[in-house]
Amino acid sequence: MSARELLAALHAVALDAVHAGRALERALEADDPGTGPFQLLAAGKAGCAMAEAAISVLGTRIASGAVTTKDGHARRIAGLEVREAAHPLPDSRSEAAARDALLRAGSLAGAEQLIVLISGGASALWCAPAAGITLAEKRALTRTLLRSGVSIRELNTVRKHVSAIKGGGLVRAAAGRRVRVYAVSDVPGDALSEIGSGPASPDPTRFRDALEIVRAHRVEHGLAPSVREHLERGASGEIEETLEPDDARAALCEGRVVASLDDALAAVSTAAKARGLRARALGRALDDDVADLAPRLADEVRRARADGFDLLVAGGEPTVTVRGSGRGGRAQELAVRLALELSSEPGWAALSAGTDGSDGPTDAAGAWADPASLARAGALGFEPRSRLAASDVYPMLDAAGDLFRTGPTQTNVADLLLVRVQPGSGLD
Repeated sequence: MSARELLAALHAVALDAVHAGRALERALEADDPGTGPFQLLAAGKAGCAMAEAAISVLGTRIASGAVTTKDGHARRIAGLEVREAAHPLPDSRSEAAARDALLRAGSLAGAEQLIVLISGGASALWCAPAAGITLAEKRALTRTLLRSGVSIRELNTVRKHVSAIKGGGLVRAAAGRRVRVYAVSDVPGDALSEIGSGPASPDPTRFRDALEIVRAHRVEHGLAPSVREHLERGASGEIEETLEPDDARAALCEGRVVASLDDALAAVSTAAKARGLRARALGRALDDDVADLAPRLADEVRRARADGFDLLVAGGEPTVTVRGSGRGGRAQELAVRLALELSSEPGWAALSAGTDGSDGPTDAAGAWADPASLARAGALGFEPRSRLAASDVYPMLDAAGDLFRTGPTQTNVADLLLVRVQPGSGLD
């Protein structure tokens, strides 16, 4: 078995452990949410898998519902309206889907209750700008924040405070009805208020937090005046906060995380041990800018080799500071940067990839890296550092055969980095 075959197999083990549909089935069977009837609302890259699982367990207790997922991820589901929208930047379909979700939550009939299924991507797929802010202005805000290198928590904090649906908007719309939320987590800490920007959960952040974030990243004056004014008015108490944890309506919310990065990492470590490999687990070690991560991870690879480990396993939500207008993604960029850091080191192979099947606005989940990566790129006329400077690593990786593709996975628990430290030992 080659190093790439091993790492791909371990990545598949991780995906199987966090399959959104099977995870939700187990949760619903354990919870038994009651007789219903339920209105079902789902948003995220795993929306279809979760909705199918809910129907499998709850059957006719689901009266109706709607699913919003990323372009290319939709499947027809009997009895539910399924639609696609844009990601990572919302579009008019995202706004229509969010307004429809709010309308459905506010129009529950009889004894209907609300079940909300959330997975990674929901923040963009449900986009209902707050009053006075246009979709174009909200898109520009998201683009500016993404390019500035904010963390996912910071991004969601700001987005919640310029939105009608995020930060508990569905709970407000449901007007006293019980709301159950089930989520697949792609965020640090697995807080329901963070996953998908918490459309059905109380929110502990405040307008002042959002304003401090845009100021700290020096993007305040690049925002539309309406966005800046909205945040300033909210911070001064002129606009109502998102649904606060001590709000009486928050007591009507309950929920649980059905799958997370920890589940994926544990599955990889178990599978590696079953194959006789010594795995060093770094946990959620990827929550940083890839430019800062790469040298630290290279040191971890060297330490793992020195300590006799065969495999390095890490996960998290890396960030990138976009410097150009090329194609690529955070997992791809991390692979290239790791290859640069370890260019003189023999005996390693790495897979840097998301668990959702798409890295940035590309068709790849991530990329491979090994001691020959730079030579392959150079032989084709590519210079890795200039590609990084232009945020344009995808064409280079594609030409070199170093992209990793899975297609839509129907889950999303952030990214994985798997490094085979001594791939020459019986693998090649």
